[in-house]
Amino acid sequence: MFKALVLEQEDKKTLATIRQVATSELPEGDVLIDVDYSSLNYKDGLAITGKGRIVRQFPMVPGVDLTGTVAESSDDRYHVGDKVVLTGWGVGEGHWGGMAEKARLKADWLVPLPTNLDGKQAMMVGTAGLTAMLCVQAIVDAGVTPDDGEILVTGASGGVGSVAVTLLAQLGYKVAAVTGRAETNGPLLKQLGATSIIDRSVFEEPARPLDKQLWAGAIDTVGSKVLAKVLSQINYNGAVAICGLAGGFDLPTTVMPFILRNVRLQGIDSVMCPFEKRQQAWQRLTELLPASYFEQACREVSLEQVAECAEAITNGQITGRVVIKL
Repeated sequence: MFKALVLEQEDKKTLATIRQVATSELPEGDVLIDVDYSSLNYKDGLAITGKGRIVRQFPMVPGVDLTGTVAESSDDRYHVGDKVVLTGWGVGEGHWGGMAEKARLKADWLVPLPTNLDGKQAMMVGTAGLTAMLCVQAIVDAGVTPDDGEILVTGASGGVGSVAVTLLAQLGYKVAAVTGRAETNGPLLKQLGATSIIDRSVFEEPARPLDKQLWAGAIDTVGSKVLAKVLSQINYNGAVAICGLAGGFDLPTTVMPFILRNVRLQGIDSVMCPFEKRQQAWQRLTELLPASYFEQACREVSLEQVAECAEAITNGQITGRVVIKL
């Protein structure tokens, strides 16, 4: 038996309960893990509070990422005692996730924990950090260099955006950070390496098919009309990595940025990503993130504190990372 936070549905309401669970209740998988840490992000908060349609089946253990130690394995790639990390793959949505003392997962979903990261640091990076690294790598692979001009990052105060700002700055790029709370978030984003701060309202105005060329590239975590505005301002031969749908699924733009300016658009999904690329991204993260990144605001909580923190995080009352110690 082990302790877990379990979500159940009653009269269309989501109920979060901490209870003892038998190992036999865990979903099928190749690897049984003794979980050390998980994290609590906005998506987890929506699932736990029932404010968003995140969970696809009940009962469900939330937690979109986790790190821990292999306890059992039927896959030759992982052995008892190995340290591993998991991000994405629908855990916490359609497969039991990280907010439990044990998890059983498919081996293909895992990546060895980089030797120079501990479990808490890995969860401070989490799914958001991995996604940010893949976005940054897409910009680099497109041939956009620091000499080509500023890189724009939308949703810069969010999990993906803030790590992207840090990584780009570490690589020598000048970064323009877009945030909805410029006065509040500006100082922190400057501390992370942003060279300029732009209020999000500028990018919520209707976009022209083509506008003045301002950015060598961009990382967009919002989508929809914000992305349309961004595309209209990318320099000739620039590149845009997109990874978010916070603004919606629609993209009110034209083909003009792609034909007349050869703008390259690359979608980033940290789940549908080959093992080798995910492993390389984790390793690159450990090389690029400065030690100061792990000194940022981080709240370590227990399972008993998760429900309260989930409510606060969905109400915008928590800044920094929330890491769950199992």
